[in-house]
Amino acid sequence: MEHERIVLIAMDESHHSDDAFQYYMKNVHLPKDHVVMLYVPEYHTVIQSPMVMTDTSVVTDILKEEEHRIKGFLEQLGLKMKTAGIGGKVKSVGGKPGEVVVRVANDEKANLIVIGSRGMGTIRRTLLGSVSDYVMHHSHIPVLVCKHPDHHKH
Repeated sequence: MEHERIVLIAMDESHHSDDAFQYYMKNVHLPKDHVVMLYVPEYHTVIQSPMVMTDTSVVTDILKEEEHRIKGFLEQLGLKMKTAGIGGKVKSVGGKPGEVVVRVANDEKANLIVIGSRGMGTIRRTLLGSVSDYVMHHSHIPVLVCKHPDHHKH
């Protein structure tokens, strides 16, 4: 019996991860693949709010909103998998995105990581680093970085 392949697809709320998912489905997907859709939520609002230091009820409300948004996004991912007719699961893990992707890929014994590229310019990528660069340099399994053709004309 053929062993199933475990594919981790890093997802966020950008079109870059949607593009990566579409590329995987069109060019890489095998019927027996077990797909792990991984979402590493970013809590933007809390960090950006000037009210954080003064009013804990504001923080609580903001966190509830963020949790609701995250739950909604995970439900969307589950629906995306169901619609595509692929087997697997959706996972949400907090932390630094690059580190989380590599760690979860190891934990899940993944055979392949699929990730979108945001197409940052060279200077910005040098200063900030990118999640896809981090994953490529720290992963011990193949990493497929999907660039969207329309967004990478320099």
